[in-house]
Amino acid sequence: MGCSCGTKSKDGKVAGCQNNGACETGGCNKMNVFDWLSNMDTPVEDRFNIVEVRFKNGRKEFFRNGDKLGLTTGDAVVVEVPNGHHIGHVSLQGELVRLQMQKKKIANDGEIKKIYRLAHQKDLEKFEEVKKRELPTLYRTREIVRDLKLEMKLSDIEYQADNIKATFFYSADDRVDFRELIKLLAGEFKIRVEMRQISLRQEAGRLGGIGVCGRELCCSTWLTDFKNVATSAARYQNLSLNPSKLSGQCGRLKCCLNYELETYMDALEDIPKIEAPLQTEKGEATLQKTDIFRKIMWFGFKEENTWYPLNIERVNHILRMNREGKRPATLDIDIVEEKVMGGPLNSDLDQMDKKFKNKSRTKKKKKKGPEGGHGRGNANAQAAGAEGAAPAKESHNAPGDQVQGGGRQQHQKNSGGGNNPQQKNNPQNRQGQGQPRGNREQRGGGGGEGGGGNREGRSRNRNRGNRGGGQGRENRGGGEGQTPKPDNPQ
Repeated sequence: MGCSCGTKSKDGKVAGCQNNGACETGGCNKMNVFDWLSNMDTPVEDRFNIVEVRFKNGRKEFFRNGDKLGLTTGDAVVVEVPNGHHIGHVSLQGELVRLQMQKKKIANDGEIKKIYRLAHQKDLEKFEEVKKRELPTLYRTREIVRDLKLEMKLSDIEYQADNIKATFFYSADDRVDFRELIKLLAGEFKIRVEMRQISLRQEAGRLGGIGVCGRELCCSTWLTDFKNVATSAARYQNLSLNPSKLSGQCGRLKCCLNYELETYMDALEDIPKIEAPLQTEKGEATLQKTDIFRKIMWFGFKEENTWYPLNIERVNHILRMNREGKRPATLDIDIVEEKVMGGPLNSDLDQMDKKFKNKSRTKKKKKKGPEGGHGRGNANAQAAGAEGAAPAKESHNAPGDQVQGGGRQQHQKNSGGGNNPQQKNNPQNRQGQGQPRGNREQRGGGGGEGGGGNREGRSRNRNRGNRGGGQGRENRGGGEGQTPKPDNPQ
């Protein structure tokens, strides 16, 4: 918004404060109204003869231009006031003044004061000298108020240009008896005293300041009428009901709470009202937060710290189910899906039977040897060939028994021989050529037909004098060998 003091006159020159629409001090912009009809020529006869004049701290009043003075926005004029005169600046004129009067419900009658003339330089110099008394008077008056113990807050003082009268602006919660105060002020300052009570919002507008938004206060720049601000405005906008955050510099609720209230009210029409927690099989879900414009509602369970976002369609669906006496499984799912196995009935049992059946077959194969002489899992089964001796599994001899062959001496692990009487009672002796699976390395086997091994190492050769001679070769699977001659000294 440009400076209203920069309105051009008929000759094309900028009048008013002559800053070409950009006021340097910012004082001309306080509570001003942009005259968008200022550059439109209107007949002089039909021009509205009432002018809006601005005084200290944005206070505005209407005065009649009966002498049809050539005024421009921003001109200093001397106006009529009760029992004297005052100096103000023209802020608005023309047809917009008529609209402002209709808005503020001010009648165009004889009570409107008139404009005397344009202010001269001497008038302005005298007015500046008078304004220098305002600050000392304010400090002294506050001291008097404290001495009288009056429950009031003095905020501002405005002297008239004729130095006859001063208006004292104050705010108070209750009615104040200031008769004694007026006597003291009139006797000390030699002026006429007018006490005017203002609200806290008007006080903030007169003093001005910077809001939490970083801009000047709305009440001191453009806001002229103050509407009631209720706590429900903050509740509709899902704001925290914290007085320190919702209050402005005046100590009342911020006026800007009403700016977006209608937009929130329109958006809340689609949001369902949650009067009770949502009933689910998992438990009761309580509303925690609502995003009005995104139309998302967050719910949470008492025993959990997690919030679940739901759109308004899902919330309405759950509310309908609760009214019908039904409960969804969770906030997202209505019915828990049961796991259905593929295949015919009891197919899972058939699979388990096949699984364990295959395991039993593998165990049987390990115990039973196949054809060809391979005995799987039989640690002692050996078959002797037609012309050789087959070695047996481990058969521990006595500590003194040794096998001589090839110059080596080692413990005889397998004892074989056709003349061993223990072989007659061994049912595991088999004829044939074969190699037992898993048999350790056999060294020094005895030769002879019908030679066999002892089952599982249970039969031990206890004859210490029995020495088996051979070629000293290693028989790993059974093969040709020589039968050792028994050497039993008597």
